This record gives sequence, C-alpha cells and structure tokens, in this order.
Amino acid sequence: MIDGSKKENITNRLIITKMKTRITLVFAALLFGLNMSFAQQDEECMTNLTIFTDYYKSKKYDEAYSPWMKVRNKCPKFNRAIYAYGEKILEHKIENSTGADKVGYINDLMKLWDEALVNFSSNYSNGEVLVDKAELMYDHKKELGLNDKQIYDAFDKAFKTDLENFSSPRGLYIYFSTLVDLHNAGQAPIQDVFNKYDDVTGKIETEKDAYTKKLNELIEKEESGEGLSSKDEQRKASYNSYLENYETIGGSIDSKLGILANCENLIPLYTKDFETFKNDAVWLQRAVSRMYNKECTDDPLYIKLVKAYDETAPSADTKYFVASLLFKQGKNKEGMDYLNQSYDLETDNFKKAKLAYRIAGSLKNKGDYSAARNYYRKALSLSPSMGKAYTSIAQMYAASANSCGKDEFDKRAVYWLAAAEARKAARVDSNLASYANGLADSYEGKAPSRSMIFEQSKSGQVINIGCWIGASVTVPKL
Repeated sequence: MIDGSKKENITNRLIITKMKTRITLVFAALLFGLNMSFAQQDEECMTNLTIFTDYYKSKKYDEAYSPWMKVRNKCPKFNRAIYAYGEKILEHKIENSTGADKVGYINDLMKLWDEALVNFSSNYSNGEVLVDKAELMYDHKKELGLNDKQIYDAFDKAFKTDLENFSSPRGLYIYFSTLVDLHNAGQAPIQDVFNKYDDVTGKIETEKDAYTKKLNELIEKEESGEGLSSKDEQRKASYNSYLENYETIGGSIDSKLGILANCENLIPLYTKDFETFKNDAVWLQRAVSRMYNKECTDDPLYIKLVKAYDETAPSADTKYFVASLLFKQGKNKEGMDYLNQSYDLETDNFKKAKLAYRIAGSLKNKGDYSAARNYYRKALSLSPSMGKAYTSIAQMYAASANSCGKDEFDKRAVYWLAAAEARKAARVDSNLASYANGLADSYEGKAPSRSMIFEQSKSGQVINIGCWIGASVTVPKL
C-alpha cells in the first residue's frame, strides 16, 4: 500500500513528462508564424493576439488573460497559441485563486481543451484531452467535490475511448491506483483490480516497446560507427527519459497492487474460476503469469493452469511456462528443449528479444552460465539497447572469477572482462549508466593491480580465460 505522501510524490515527479511535452509543443510548433490562410483575419484579433503573446512571453499571465479571452471568443480558429498558451494562462489563474473563482477556472481549462480538439483537431487527440481533463479533476477533486469513483470513471473513459493516445505515465498510475482505493473501500471486486492491472501494465509495455524500438535504431547507428546528429542525441535523451518514466510508474503500480496479489488471494480466486475460464487463453495467460511472478508455483493449481494454457493456445509463452515446470521437477533436458521451442516459436523480433532475456534469466538462476550468456547475446542481437543483458553477463563473469583461471592473476583478470561488459551496458542504456559504471568500477578494483602486473611482467599480454567463459583479455600496458 502506498501512503498519501508517497503517492503524491510519485504523481508530482511524473508530471515532468507532461511539462516537457507542453514545452516542446509550444516552442517547436508555435513560433507565431501566423496562419496566412486567414489573410482577411479580424484586425482586432490580430492586435489582441500580439498583446497577449507579448504578455505571455514575459510571464505576465494576469495581463495576458483579457486580450487572450477576446481572441479566444471572437476568433477561435485564429492561431493554435490560443490553446497552447491559454493552457498556461488558466493554470496560473487556478494556482492563484480560491473558492468559486478557482472552480470556474478549472472548468474553463477543461472547456479550453475541448475547444482545442474541435478547432485544431490535427494537433490534439481525444485520448490526450480526456486524460488531461481526468488528471485536472484528480488534482482538484476536493474543490470540484468529486469522489474516487468519478475520478476513476473519467480515466476509464479515456482508456476505453482512445487507448492509443492514453500515454501519460502519471495518468496510468492514477487510473490504477484509484481502482485499488475503490477496492479497499469495498466498491470494486478484486478481480477487477487484477484485470485492470493487466490492462494498464500491458499499455505500459506497449509504450516501452515503442520507445525501445526507436532507441535501438539510434544505438545500432552508433554501434556501426556512424555518429549521431544533435537531433539524434536529443531524441535519444527523450526516448531514455520516457523509458525511465514508464519503468518508474510500472514499479509504482506493482507496489500499489502490493499484498492484494499474493498466493493467499490468487489461489482461491483462480481455483473458483478455473472451470469457467479453463478454455479462455487470455484468462489463463494472466493467471499463469501472475502466479509465476508471485512465486505461487508450488501449488498444484499452477500445474493445472500451465497445462490448460498450453493445450488451449500453445505458443512461445506456454512453452516457457512448461519449461519452468520441468525444471522444477528436475527434468532439465526436457526443460531446455521447451525453452528452445519457446524461443523458436516467437516470430516478433522485439518480443523474441524480451523472451531471450527471460530465458537467459532462468538459466542464470540455475547456474547454467554458458547457456544463459548465449541467450543474453541473442537478446542483444535483437535489441541492442538492452543494457541489462550486458550487466547480467558481467555478473556471471564476476561470479566465476575464482573458478575460471589457472592462477591468482588469471582469476583476477576475469574482472576485466566483467568490467568491459558493464561498460557496454552504460554506453547503450543511459538509465543504467550510473549503476553499470559503478559495477565496472567495482570489478576493476578487483582486477590485478599495477604492482601485480609489474611483478609478474604481464603488461600488454593476452590472458586466455578458460572454463565456460572461453574468452581472452589483454592486460593493460604500464
């Protein structure tokens, strides 16, 4: 359960994404080249547009209000600045007013977004407007006299009306969080909470996939030796920022679900519903995934669910879960066969990369480092920005240092290999850079020292590392 202060911190932190978007819209698209299709524009509107624009740029929002309203009311299609700049003007009014005046400005901002959707439909989407309105309602639910159900319904309308454009990380968190609060108040069944969790996390994954694909293109460009332009660098930073925000919100949603998704709740719920949904592939996939992620795999129901899922809709996903059962039963060879089947069955390259990473993680946990590295490399070949695959390889190298060298020097040389993998992670994934560089520094601190290199006359030599690693590393020159 997330307390009120933590919940507020999460939503306040995530609003930065929305602010960045607004700034981009305003200053990239609104340099005030006036629409010349309005050659016969009203002179009064032109004058007031100039006046409120000047006030706006000087951050004199109160002074901008009157001329802005004149343009908005008389010439609503005159220029998009009416809506982009008008939003900030009204937000200033909301922040600096109380009582009925504040409520009036809040309602007028929602009205402004509706007008923007009508008058500049190519620049606004229904989903974006509905989410903006829902977030505004949430921020001011006390002033507006709204309850959690009304807030939830506003977000639900946006989610169901225009899912594609419901992309606000903050909005997704509030949407799910409010439903959990309704459940805790006895106003929503737990199954609705689980279903909505799957819906919202699925949307988050969709957004993350889209940004990761864009980021991969830039990473591949970099890896090929082609430099990135300044615009490319900006895009790369933007994609990483969005990915970080979605990662944050995903963790917050997991925390909000908290104890509700434990084995004590899941097992009786899925036992009760099994006969009804035993041929429903979507229900089975969600049930199996949740029980797997919550480590409810020792219960006989899990085996029952996995078998039903594989029989109903055999896929890369089902083969992975069957493999996990076989490994649990000590049937390692059969389990490995199913893991390979799982990978081979997946046809979407991006999903295949994520599956390869998941398979690698299973093998790493089993101590099969060679097979795990093979799958981590498959993941990287399909998604080169997946820095966490590099850090996982680095960790396996470091864990094997004492068993993969013929003497003390060679054993410690393994840490150079580990550090090199960690540095790769920092290079391709800026969100991991701090952690990965710290990992690399730690490994380099465990590698042979300069005095050790000097004493053993190893400067510049190539060290061949045996066992499962099977790689070589060049000793730094003194």
